[in-house]
Amino acid sequence: MDAPITFLDREPIELNRRQLVKGLAAGYIVAIAGCVQNPTLGRQQLLLVSEAQITQLSASAWSQIRKQQKVSTNKAMNRSLQTVGPRIVQAAGLQNQAWEYTVFQGDEANAFVLPGGKVGFYEGIFKRMENDDQLATVMGHETGHVAARHSAERYSQQVAAGVGMQAAQVALQSGDVSGAGTIAAVLGAGVQFGILLPYSRTHELEADRLGVVYMKQAGYDPRQSLRFWQNMTAQRGGKAPPPEFMSTHPSDATRISALTQQLRSMGYQV
Repeated sequence: MDAPITFLDREPIELNRRQLVKGLAAGYIVAIAGCVQNPTLGRQQLLLVSEAQITQLSASAWSQIRKQQKVSTNKAMNRSLQTVGPRIVQAAGLQNQAWEYTVFQGDEANAFVLPGGKVGFYEGIFKRMENDDQLATVMGHETGHVAARHSAERYSQQVAAGVGMQAAQVALQSGDVSGAGTIAAVLGAGVQFGILLPYSRTHELEADRLGVVYMKQAGYDPRQSLRFWQNMTAQRGGKAPPPEFMSTHPSDATRISALTQQLRSMGYQV
């Protein structure tokens, strides 16, 4: 279940858009923000934006995505997502958010989540699944990102590293949806090798870990997470993924190994 974020040594900082942009440019926000403890993860996070701010940015991005992407009319896929999604959200204790589940047309094996509960699955990822337990694997993972506040942390890391300055200026203007593509990129993926991408891989493994816990609590079989990733590996057709150090995601082998350890710690024989 999601747990409140608490600052270790001070009250959360609330800044308006102009103050935030000026502070990012000057660098003083990073110096004064302090660390926060996230009990869901059991570690500290750097968070330079409030939950309300990151949710507002996500709402703009989601609006633009819905305009640019075609929504799938596949009834079976939509029904599965609408069934599995709420059960995972309930297990994570996040049902108070305005969750929205959308299947988009496209053969890419991809799914994403934006803070505030906006979830997008592409038709292609359903074709890599054998059952609802494997759909729960992906939904649990995406819900884990929300519970862990990974988007806010990633955004903060990029800003602190100087990567997100231009995007921050765009994102923190009047809320114009025209900047939503940039906002979505900042919220959803790292853009630099070195420091940022290893953090992104850490986020992915944390989301996997939380996801299998939510699967179990929702009545799905967490062992199907291994089957899903084994299928994903097989369906790559022997095509090697980019080296792990150049990717925002861990390799399939790393992911399967971490999931195996997590499942064993939960008492499963795998």
